[in-house]
Amino acid sequence: MTEVEIEYCVPCGMLDRAQDLQHALLSEYGERLDSVALVTGDSGVFRVRADGEQVFDKETDEYDVDSIAESVGEKVSASA
Repeated sequence: MTEVEIEYCVPCGMLDRAQDLQHALLSEYGERLDSVALVTGDSGVFRVRADGEQVFDKETDEYDVDSIAESVGEKVSASA
């Protein structure tokens, strides 16, 4: 099973985006995930890790829920 961590910037108001992504991941992969944790951060951070491996960073990647979910799905499939 896969553990997902969504680190988001609280002062930047990214909670809604983090929750939207969390909902999408749970809807798509729910029973195959151990957890989808929201982790508070600052300094504009928005990163997604699956089993400790970074699959998205807003500094280098374009935000797209479907693309992020697909990247997480690759980790879910690999751990199945």
